[in-house]
Parts: sequence; C-alpha cells; structure tokens
Amino acid sequence: MLLDHQVALITGASRGIGRAIALRFASEGADIAFIDLKEDEQMLATLSDIRALGVRAKAYVADASEFLTAHNIVSEVINDFGRIDILVNNAGITRDTLLLRMSEQQWDQVLTVNLKSAFNFSHAVAPQMLRQRYGNIISLSSVVGEHGNAGQTNYAASKAGIIGLTKSIAKELGGKGIRVNAIAPGFILTDMTKALGEDRLREIEKTIPLRRGGEVEEVAKVALFLASDLASYVTGQVISCCGGMNS
Repeated sequence: MLLDHQVALITGASRGIGRAIALRFASEGADIAFIDLKEDEQMLATLSDIRALGVRAKAYVADASEFLTAHNIVSEVINDFGRIDILVNNAGITRDTLLLRMSEQQWDQVLTVNLKSAFNFSHAVAPQMLRQRYGNIISLSSVVGEHGNAGQTNYAASKAGIIGLTKSIAKELGGKGIRVNAIAPGFILTDMTKALGEDRLREIEKTIPLRRGGEVEEVAKVALFLASDLASYVTGQVISCCGGMNS
C-alpha cells in the first residue's frame, strides 16, 4: 500500500474534503489523527469509518487557528502514534460577501482559520519532521487563490497566502527531506456548494471545461499522490484539481 506504516495528521477532517482524504489515506495503510472543532455525529462517524479500514485512528477536538493549541495537539499525536509523517492543512471556512459589505470580523475570521491554522500546524510539525529527516506537508488552497473571485476577497486572500506559505516552506525544508505542496481545488461538490441549489449548480458547471463539479474523492486522489512516493520529486508546487477552470 502507498502509505503503509505512515502517520497522517489532518485538520478539519470530520466532513467534506478532509474526510475524503482521511479515508483515502487510511485505505492505503496510513494511521490517521484528525482534528475538528467539536465532537459530533460526523466526527464519530468519520472515526468509525477510518477504523473500519483496519488502521489506528484518533480524533482530537481543537481549534486549529490557535497557535499553542496546534503545538499541543501535535505533541499529543506524537505521544499517541510515535511520529507524524504527513500533515494535511485542510481546516477552512467561508464568510462570503462583497468587499464594501465585508466586516473586519469576516476578514479576520477567514484569514485566521484558513491561513493561520496552516502556519500553526506546519510550525508545530516541522521539528518532528526535521528529526525524522522525512515529512510531507500538503495544504488546501483554491483556484480562487490563484485567480480571485468577486465576493470572496477574504477567502481568496487566505488561499493565495497558502500558496506563498507552501512555496516558502518548501524552500526552507527541502534539504531535510521534507516535501511541501498545495492543492487548488475548483468547484467541488460538498454540503456547502450543494446548498446553492440545482439551478445555480447547473450555471456554474457550464463554465467548467469538464462540465461538472468535482467530487471530494477526486481531491483526495491528488492528496494521495502528493503524500506518496509517487511524488518523490515534487515539492513547492500547486496542483490544480478544478476540471479545467483555471485553464
């Protein structure tokens, strides 16, 4: 299996893309530690589904946007699993509105959760990965981080920040055997996007060269590639998974 005997830590993995990545990694032999904001039915269901694949798994309740919390969680994971080989920075939120209507709070919330959490956990796992002289950091950006989008100034800025963070850390840690990459999903069918309604979904799909929204499992496949030795010479890159939206 591609990730046999590895330990993956994934933020925001109770649902959506994070859950799909956790299940894909587990199906390839990785033990899974994941965090989310609260223990609810979705977290417990995800934990159960991961364990059903025959790997070790543990869920942690934590706010990924808090620096000290990130470091404490990483210490707990190392204590529980012995090491961390893969970090997936997936935690994220949206607070969409036009610039002139956007409050300072809406700006700060999105930048803090989406961008600062990625810094927090990258900062926290780096010492362990340096000691191992091996590691893999994957962060979720977005096509809007590359091209912008009206009504998503805060979200686009946070996802553009992920790209800069990724490329900089890749240059800093590459010499120590640590690969750092980002994935830029396009229009992916999640509970959030499905809430737009059927008519709006059809309109958006017409703008995508593949003429459909992406599935969370398709993003998870890209994450698996980056996490595995199939991508052993890939670092500092942003891999689009967008059906051609940014072409």
